[in-house]
Amino acid sequence: MTGALVAFVDDEESLRTTVSLALRRDGFRVETYADGLQALTRFERALPDLAILDIVMPRLDGLELCRRLRARSEHLPILILSSKDEELDRVLGLELGADDYLCKPFALRELVARVKALLRRARLRQEPQGDEEQLVESGALRLDLRRFEARWRDRTLPLTLTEFNLLEALARRPGVVKSRAQLLAEAYPNDVHVEERTIDTHIKRLRKKLADAGADDDPIDTIHGLGYRFKVPG
Repeated sequence: MTGALVAFVDDEESLRTTVSLALRRDGFRVETYADGLQALTRFERALPDLAILDIVMPRLDGLELCRRLRARSEHLPILILSSKDEELDRVLGLELGADDYLCKPFALRELVARVKALLRRARLRQEPQGDEEQLVESGALRLDLRRFEARWRDRTLPLTLTEFNLLEALARRPGVVKSRAQLLAEAYPNDVHVEERTIDTHIKRLRKKLADAGADDDPIDTIHGLGYRFKVPG
């Protein structure tokens, strides 16, 4: 994780300076960009290890940049920044594929903690596990944990890191209802900052991707007042 390249995209110069100093103190390499178009031009050559995107920016805003980055890579950890009164934009950011969000103003310590948590999750997903844990299969769903691949029958599911972790948490125990808090603990290990309602947006994206892959009947049940469960294969 130390030495990972973090791209910070924000049109506020003083914030770019402050954040880059904080991240560099923790051993990260940092590249900063004043607007989305400038960042996108750089990302077309090579992607960073993690991207932090402000929503409101000139030329190309953070939501559109998030969409374009996610089209290039489902695995890139993306953290979006928003003001407290931009709840709709935060939801849109998650629906476009962001893994997490942070409201302005924020404490630098919390931002660094979020970055570390996202990179830790990405690293854990890439590390080999015991042979008995390499595959999770439930009905038409097959998750290959070694290759970070998800398939519904013969169709590939293009999942982000968060979506993959969340689907794995549900599919490991089909029929068992899991609360948002339980799903957060499994999809966001070692990260205590994420709000429970974030799970709802990721579930919405998962359902769409499963439907696009040919799942006629939604395999994820909503249990009102309790949480979600993956249906027992018929």
